[in-house]
Amino acid sequence: MTSILQFCCVHVRPTLCNFTPSQAEKGPSPLVSLEHHKGKSCSLSSIEEGPGVNRRQLILHTAVAVPAFAVPNALALNDVSEDVRVYTDDENKFKIEIPQGWKVGNGESNGFKSITAFYPTEVSNANVSVAITGLGPDFTRMESFGKVDEFAQTLVSGLDRSWQRPPGVAAKLIDCRSSNGIYYIEYWMQNPGESRRYLYSAIGMASNGWYNRLYTVTGQFVDEETDEYASKVQKVVASFRFI
Repeated sequence: MTSILQFCCVHVRPTLCNFTPSQAEKGPSPLVSLEHHKGKSCSLSSIEEGPGVNRRQLILHTAVAVPAFAVPNALALNDVSEDVRVYTDDENKFKIEIPQGWKVGNGESNGFKSITAFYPTEVSNANVSVAITGLGPDFTRMESFGKVDEFAQTLVSGLDRSWQRPPGVAAKLIDCRSSNGIYYIEYWMQNPGESRRYLYSAIGMASNGWYNRLYTVTGQFVDEETDEYASKVQKVVASFRFI
């Protein structure tokens, strides 16, 4: 099985606590953190460095770092309207469409090359994040991780701890597919006693001219926010493009 040396592996659950608004964001308080966005159950996790990480560990790193999602056909649409604006990252060579009024935050990247989060101004568990990690020479395309079904099953089964006694976090794959070199995965996670969290991800690979990088775009919201945020989050993730 292909392995990556000196790569970081994610073990815990994600949080947006370490994000601060981007300098590109105009607002009255440029130093405000994302703590008010209920970091306890949000998404970008802590990282521990390991001497050698195999393909399965890297998939799990991708998963928790920015959870995943399967894309219904509607999510393949790239609708642009007055309700959205295009965020372009010229340095990292991607663009994504976010709702008007959503904030942009830059993460303290420990083990990541770059982390950017997009979130509504009101207090919410909903958010979308883009995490970028460097890859070793063995990883030249998404199929280096295996087919999308294998990738998705490894990701979700590695997160599921419902079999433990007492039961831990439950995770279940909803759907997955591959399109134009990007893996789309949808699943849900639920900690005992907490609301179910739905996760949507688009995972792709691109080169910066020196080495390949893995882009993991993840949107999430909790069950109670489905009516308000499900469609918005799905469309944001689906709008991700390399430039």
